[in-house]
Amino acid sequence: MKIKQITDVIERFAPLAWQAPYDNAGLIVGRPDDEVHAALLAVDVTDEVLDEAEREGCDLVITHHPIVFHALKRFNSADMVQRCVERAIRRGIALYACHTNLDSAPGGMSWYLAGQLGVENLRVLEPSDADAKVGYGVVGELPEPMAAAGFMRLLQKELAVRAIRHSDIVRDEVRRVAVCTGAGASLIGAARAAGADFYVTADLKYNDFMTPDSALTVADVGHFESEYCAIRLLFDILSKNLLTFALRRSACTRNPVNYWV
Repeated sequence: MKIKQITDVIERFAPLAWQAPYDNAGLIVGRPDDEVHAALLAVDVTDEVLDEAEREGCDLVITHHPIVFHALKRFNSADMVQRCVERAIRRGIALYACHTNLDSAPGGMSWYLAGQLGVENLRVLEPSDADAKVGYGVVGELPEPMAAAGFMRLLQKELAVRAIRHSDIVRDEVRRVAVCTGAGASLIGAARAAGADFYVTADLKYNDFMTPDSALTVADVGHFESEYCAIRLLFDILSKNLLTFALRRSACTRNPVNYWV
């Protein structure tokens, strides 16, 4: 199957035009008309993921994070990015990323994670100017109010989170929940304006936990933990449209952050 036939399926769901200006989503290594036989789905391109791709006969690796964000001036294996890109080119492995376009797509990353947590009646937290259905984050309600401690335990279980950083728990019960996968500090104000009791995101800084009122609890579950669902989401998108193409969910994609507990 040609790469273009596969990427067209992804881009119908999450057009590249929906990515952020700083992003580098799309085909990074390879040509649209190249033939590929199997795809490996991962969060990041790493040495371990490329080992797995070669071992399993996958000549296309589809990730959430682009391995290249900035222009490369050399290919001399001086760092992991250069080493992996150089290796992919030499071994004939195409690299494709679906990043902030997948974040902002209706039914995309935050929608998927919120559904995993049981949040219903979802709407976009920060819509784009061009299309109110497109944007970052979602907000919705749990079917029934849940004790805040119980919701924390749900987060730990569903996301396999070893530690959650959070602000003061200001309400005993959680009903309205906002979610933004990845780095979502910029949407704290939107979560508060939407009347959320609880905001689930990642990559919060010290001052982000100092909420100026008693309305909202913010929780940092970890960047990788919040975005691991990209593998399942991409598998669902592709498997429903490419019934005969071989897809494999990476067993080697891993969190680069370690916890001493």
